Amino acid sequence: MDTVWCGQLAVSVFFAIAFLQSAADKWVDSAGNIEFFSGHFSNSPLASMVPAMFWTITVLESLAGVLSGLGALMILLGMGTGLAVWGLVFATVSLLCLFFGQRLAQDYAGAAVIAAYFAVALLGFAILGG
Repeated sequence: MDTVWCGQLAVSVFFAIAFLQSAADKWVDSAGNIEFFSGHFSNSPLASMVPAMFWTITVLESLAGVLSGLGALMILLGMGTGLAVWGLVFATVSLLCLFFGQRLAQDYAGAAVIAAYFAVALLGFAILGG
């Protein structure tokens, strides 16, 4: 166990927690989430696309969470970082989609929060590639 291994595990677990929780919430309360996002995007060019965007981000977050979780398990077992990297790829795509949506909805505070997650993702690529 060394610092790179700990960083790899930490990044993978971080995104597994973040995206599994977010995706689970979307699957369990899809109607409530779609209603929330419909209001959130009501004054944006994306207003008519909320259901399609919702299901797209739900699938992306699910893949990011599952792959990050499996990637963390693989790291723990000494089986490499391949799945963790794929989890990070889907996490980054999800974050970019969320950031795009927040900017178009003019939710600049929400976009700033996503930027922090994006910074962790970029750090994750550096650590997982090592």
